Amino acid sequence: MGEDVVSIERQGTVATVWLDRPEARNAMGPAFWEQLPRAMAEVSEDDDVRAVVVAARGPHFSVGLDLKALGEMMPAATGQDEGGSSAPSMAARATAARQGILRMQAAVTSVADCPKPVVAAVHGYCIGGGVDVISACDIRLASADAVFSVRETRIAIVADLGSLQRLPRIVGQGHLAELAYTGKDIDAGRARDIGLVNDVFPDADAVQKAARRLAEEIAANSPLAVQGTKAVLRACEERSVAEGLDYVATWNAGFLQSDDLVEAMAAFLAKRPPEFRGR
Repeated sequence: MGEDVVSIERQGTVATVWLDRPEARNAMGPAFWEQLPRAMAEVSEDDDVRAVVVAARGPHFSVGLDLKALGEMMPAATGQDEGGSSAPSMAARATAARQGILRMQAAVTSVADCPKPVVAAVHGYCIGGGVDVISACDIRLASADAVFSVRETRIAIVADLGSLQRLPRIVGQGHLAELAYTGKDIDAGRARDIGLVNDVFPDADAVQKAARRLAEEIAANSPLAVQGTKAVLRACEERSVAEGLDYVATWNAGFLQSDDLVEAMAAFLAKRPPEFRGR
């Protein structure tokens, strides 16, 4: 775990969580699955951070799982147990494999669970686990050279880190089925057409700057209202319209008494920009 493969950069009220293993095209090995949830917890708990960008160093966002290191996270198909007496049973190997998958799932879910809006800035390859990560973000932007692939069927795996669960709400069942069954690559234009990304920019620098501008625009609003909006959107995913309306009525009954609302009204009357403090 010696190398830092995820880093955090703060600028004002926006934090950028960087995938920071450029020499390996941000392949996701054991260190990544430990460090990503720690980074997301750090920015989630920082009251000075109001919006988050997930971006990547180097020429690619991520080529997905580090297949060379995968053996370190999954049990060996053969070999002895810790006592050295016998090979682990099939049940023991399956249990250990499941635990490893659940740990990786939790790392990706830490992105979705961030209470602040998360904007993904994607460039170059975004393959397999990379798609899992961006599907856990709230908004996705891409560079013109971005390539996306739900690649797992091409290496005899069922995608298990969130793409199959989150992408139906983003691109629809039919588009996801095509991508997941074929494992094909799609370019940024197709990704925009199916709703995987909101917009496309000329290159990596441009998409990262655009993601930061968008995050700053979000961060300028009341953090109570923005984070409340994210919470309500998420809560309403599995509710009917009537249930969702009831939920947001209860939410606003508690939060309409905020200092930020008083400030918004005062700023409107004084014809000045509001200064929200998240209280």
